[in-house]
Amino acid sequence: MIDRRAFLVAAGAAAATPAFAQGDPLVPTTLGPVRGSREDGLCVFRGIRYGLAPRFRAPSAPPFSRDAVAATAFGPSCPQRNGRYRATSEDCLFLNVWTPDARPGARRPVTVYIHGGAYSTGSVVDPLNDGRHLARHGDAVVVTVNHRLNVFGYLYLARLDPRFPDSGNAGQLDLILALDWVRRNIAAFGGDPARVLVFGQSGGGAKIATLMGMPAARDRFHRAITMSGQQVTASGPLNATARARAYLAALKATPADLVAMPAERLVDGLAATDPILGGGVYMGPVLDMKWLVRHPFWPDANPQSNAIPMMLGNTRDETRAFIDPDSEKVRTLGWDNLAERIAPELRVDIAPEWVVEQYRRRFPSWSPERIFYAATTAGRSWPGQVIEADARAAARTRTWVYQVDFQSPTQPRRGAPHTMDIALAFGTLGAEGSYTGTGPEARAVSRRMMDAFTAFARTGDPNATGLPHWPVYALPERATMIFDVATRAQDDPRRWERELFARIPYIQPGS
Repeated sequence: MIDRRAFLVAAGAAAATPAFAQGDPLVPTTLGPVRGSREDGLCVFRGIRYGLAPRFRAPSAPPFSRDAVAATAFGPSCPQRNGRYRATSEDCLFLNVWTPDARPGARRPVTVYIHGGAYSTGSVVDPLNDGRHLARHGDAVVVTVNHRLNVFGYLYLARLDPRFPDSGNAGQLDLILALDWVRRNIAAFGGDPARVLVFGQSGGGAKIATLMGMPAARDRFHRAITMSGQQVTASGPLNATARARAYLAALKATPADLVAMPAERLVDGLAATDPILGGGVYMGPVLDMKWLVRHPFWPDANPQSNAIPMMLGNTRDETRAFIDPDSEKVRTLGWDNLAERIAPELRVDIAPEWVVEQYRRRFPSWSPERIFYAATTAGRSWPGQVIEADARAAARTRTWVYQVDFQSPTQPRRGAPHTMDIALAFGTLGAEGSYTGTGPEARAVSRRMMDAFTAFARTGDPNATGLPHWPVYALPERATMIFDVATRAQDDPRRWERELFARIPYIQPGS
């Protein structure tokens, strides 16, 4: 929990004795001046505070500082169970900026990245999210944002304790506050506040889909890209309350007890069993009728955001990232156990024996492993995107769809897995966690993707020099750009698989 007085004292002490190098960029903001660093021809600002995060409540803007504040190191990431990030704190409302020139009036397009990890894990301090290559290649201002996750950002307590009416969507409100900061300040960093693109992978894409249906997010951004991340429906308030009860029971606590409980204990409580899905307790945005008053893409694309150009993407082999090809489950696959092992991974209620039979009839040369990954990707990872893209097409919006088919040269059994497009879009091909390798083919695919993303930020249309013509997604053609060694547009790729799983109602996990 944040002690506001301690923060003000610490901030004042840090500002009083800054250790700045001569020539470091100094930028005025509405919250006071920040000083970054010059790196390889870019002006870089890490760890700019954009908000304060009172526990289970809506965020607020920090106090104004007359003295320059150093923005040379990443701020902390939100506490989470995976233990991946060294510096964590629920006081995690910090953003980072890469810009070719921190000069007002440059009016470059702005790309704001929201990280994945569902709503529970992740951080933009990940090397895959480094903004320097994208800023330089696209002559754009790149912003990356951390915010509250899991219990800190999405534990829904409103029906259990009226003192916390914002609790189920606090993480989303953090993102809206960050976008407010961008709107008010990005011009001073050389950006155009009228051309703000939000893009995010996996959970980041789902957060963006949710923002597109939140009244408080109206007019905060002008284009959107979701990368392997959809949010057709949000969590219902009754299910979210059931999850809050399970979480509280695991901690043997009341909502009031949580206010002063150490953050480490709150993270421990995430091991509670989810009463609806099983496994660890799920937390995500809630249809609370205060901040989120209808589902993002049900019963249709939210009219609030239909005027915003949108791009939606997925990878060809999504589940090869989730289910290890070297695991015993996959290594010992055979025709005798394929249906049994596919069943829990499909996440839809369909006879797995029938699914296997259909795939074997359609693709007689495929192995059990290939069918396993194809079916789990098509049944689990794609339906949400198809629903959202089709809903946008039905509303005659400006929508484009892509699919990454580029196969990992460094881990061939992973194919084109979930997260493959992060390194391609950021140009961070050699970063830890990248599947792309750094060879000439990967660099070529990355250039095309960065060109499309920055063209989209600049004009609201992803068509760019050197890229094949990319038609708007419309029904029934379903034009899709295939990013691969031979990048091309194709109508309704994998139509057979799309139609196979379209027979089954899609239930958004966590709803």
